[in-house]
Amino acid sequence: MDLSLSDEQKQLQDAAERFVRDKYAFENRRKIVATDRGWLTENWTQMAELGWLGMAFKEEDGGYGGGPIETMIVMEQFGKGLVLEPFLPTVVLGGGMIAAAGSPAQKEALLAPMIEGKKQFAFAWLERQSRYNLADVSLKATKEGNGWSLSGHKGVVYNAASADNIIVLARTSGGAREEKGLSLFVVDGKAKGLTRRDYPTQDSLRASELTFDKVSVGADAVLGKVDAAFPVVEEAVDRAIVALCAEATGCMDAINAATLEYIKTRKQFGVPIGKFQVLQHRMVDCFTNAQEARWPARDWKCSAARSHVIRLVADAIALMNGGYLKLLRGR
Repeated sequence: MDLSLSDEQKQLQDAAERFVRDKYAFENRRKIVATDRGWLTENWTQMAELGWLGMAFKEEDGGYGGGPIETMIVMEQFGKGLVLEPFLPTVVLGGGMIAAAGSPAQKEALLAPMIEGKKQFAFAWLERQSRYNLADVSLKATKEGNGWSLSGHKGVVYNAASADNIIVLARTSGGAREEKGLSLFVVDGKAKGLTRRDYPTQDSLRASELTFDKVSVGADAVLGKVDAAFPVVEEAVDRAIVALCAEATGCMDAINAATLEYIKTRKQFGVPIGKFQVLQHRMVDCFTNAQEARWPARDWKCSAARSHVIRLVADAIALMNGGYLKLLRGR
């Protein structure tokens, strides 16, 4: 399989790298974290102007004819600066599901303005009992005239505070944990009966706990087919996992670069600690893991490749927690 980048993809990679270098120096990121939203409107506007919000969508949907590879190229660079703008919840998850299941009218009303940078989304699926089972959904959607009424709770909803619309996974039939009987609804972020508790996550993103108390939506709020949303959600989550794997490889690159610079300048016994063979071996391990992770991450259709990336990232974290950073800091 040829996983090399085309000329256009290399240009995209260069542009994303410049964006992160210019906008996400460490002190800049701290300032962005301290803002009310936790991200900058000017950065989001620039992403739209550069075409990143529409690059992965088909031309007939208003996009630029790219796909998952383009998403991963950008996410990999985002990982180097831990970019805070809500690209994953809005573009990968929200936009991905609208593109896959939306009607022409929904795509025009939701996807087109998202690509222009004028709309943002959040995806609400997780519940207290769900853990890692996408089908474990208790939030109920019941028929109410020509529309629907939603009641229940959702947790860890990324970007809910800024989202214009929240895409909600609800149970319309069937029992708990059944894949059949799930439906998607597009809910206004300020809908009556919707309450929100916002908080920062450990990595300084923004998430919310949502309570739906008889939130009414029209028939046109249904995204895709009633009772048949699970395959759409599963595909969107798979692509989001791949995007996060790409982001993780960017994080690994940034950590390796910072560590390499550090061991060249930090001295012990009068010499740079990079001269010590044990640290040279560990740096080779970290570099090899980053390279091993990058190419499987781009094989986005292969679940085994995704698992391999996750294992490598976990190994890198274990290596760091095993005393690597303490050793580098001379503790």
